[in-house]
Amino acid sequence: MRLLVVEDDALLRDSLLVGLRLSGFTPDGVATCSDASEALVHSQFDGIVLDRMLPDGSGLDWLKAQRGQGMALPVLMLTARDRVPDRVDGLDGGADDYMGKPFDLDELAARLRAMLRRGEGRAAPEIAWNGLRLDPATMRGTIGGAAVDFSRRELAVLTALLERPGQILSKAALEERLYGWGEGVESNALEVHVHKLRAKLGAGFIETVRGMGYRLGAEE
Repeated sequence: MRLLVVEDDALLRDSLLVGLRLSGFTPDGVATCSDASEALVHSQFDGIVLDRMLPDGSGLDWLKAQRGQGMALPVLMLTARDRVPDRVDGLDGGADDYMGKPFDLDELAARLRAMLRRGEGRAAPEIAWNGLRLDPATMRGTIGGAAVDFSRRELAVLTALLERPGQILSKAALEERLYGWGEGVESNALEVHVHKLRAKLGAGFIETVRGMGYRLGAEE
């Protein structure tokens, strides 16, 4: 799951990026409202973690403007302004969730998973398909009664496909889910991840559509 983290404190932003990667997300970070707007133009994200007090304006005002322009991405506001009136303003202003600083990283990751799950129209924390039951929180699943562990990038490929059963996802779209800005992408990295997933889940679990990309195998 690709996240945009909008946080002006460089130390906190870097810590968030590291922690969210360890929790299975693919995060990128910016420090200002204007950089956040630019990021949304050039990259695809599944959700946003947004500070409220930013160097070039209010994160809440930025969010209201984005909502007014039709942005539907789920947004978790992460801020030191955590009084009840602040939380009410944030939620009524367009945030899907609101969390105060200081915060617990495990709780933040859980709230993000829940927020993104709601955005996908899912209620259950697990994702099921063709005998697989996947728990994104633990990066583990079961298939045929056997437990299966996934790396962060295997999980990113798998969840991207599971979110869109039947759809073909291009190599570029999947790589966007796998790698943040500045991360080197080897030419055959995606193919390696798909190969490892097939070894764990079965050769027919993920289909290659020549010249177009990948999709889940037909539901049995």
